[in-house]
Amino acid sequence: MRVLHLDSGREMRGGQSQVLRLIEGLDAAGVESTLLAHEGGALFAIARQRGLRVDRMGLARAAWAARRHDLVHAHDAHTHTLAALASGTPLVVSRRVAFPLRSRWKYARPRRYLAVSEFVRGVLIAGGVPAEKIEVVYDGVPLLAPAVGDAVVAPANAGDRMKGEALAREAARLAGVELELSTNLERDLRHAGLLVYVTYSEGLGSGVLLAMSAGVPAVASDVGGLREVVRHGENGLLAENTPHSLAAAILALRDRELARRMGAAARQTVVERFTVERMVGRTMEVYRKVLD
Repeated sequence: MRVLHLDSGREMRGGQSQVLRLIEGLDAAGVESTLLAHEGGALFAIARQRGLRVDRMGLARAAWAARRHDLVHAHDAHTHTLAALASGTPLVVSRRVAFPLRSRWKYARPRRYLAVSEFVRGVLIAGGVPAEKIEVVYDGVPLLAPAVGDAVVAPANAGDRMKGEALAREAARLAGVELELSTNLERDLRHAGLLVYVTYSEGLGSGVLLAMSAGVPAVASDVGGLREVVRHGENGLLAENTPHSLAAAILALRDRELARRMGAAARQTVVERFTVERMVGRTMEVYRKVLD
């Protein structure tokens, strides 16, 4: 099986990390993958550094490469459009965001959609995509070493209007704790005791999954696919997007024994449901359905 992957992200965010994990997992399973990405972007550079097959993004190049592969996998909205225009090769599209569908002409083209959560599956159905064309494939994250520390960490995402860095900072101020803003969660979770993950729209929440894999419980916004990851009161806490609600949840998890119990449950949740191996295996199942 030969799969052409398309991703237009210029920065390394959750979606781009998933692309790398998927391609590496597919290669290990004997699936030949090629990635088209922006030549100046972080994904392109890291993929090349890791020895993966990667080439620069472009309509003509995508059309040429698609004819030499059995299947095209578009990983974002821009490359969904690109693949719909460029190729007659069977197309699979990952849908990671929870936004309503806008341009509908391209949504009939894919053979299958990989929705990152049941919530996103519902968004696709509401937008007119037939339910039988949608498969839920949850993100997979590596099992990190258990965290040792008590820092309160939040993603640094002030440039994204759908994320809530300012709200997280206000909640931390009300709770009387110092908030560490992270541009590299996998690194900074090593000394974390709590993740504060505030967002106004979320397909799933791969940052929360990373924290959970390190045994770090999360205070997360009660929105979208996060409800499929965080079981409130068991492996983390969900909170309304208000400073006082978030602050109360932060203070609750400053109880070290409660945080320890929830962190252990969070790590077990990842082991059972959100491993890279599970994500790769489910994706391959969808590929086989498309190509049978």
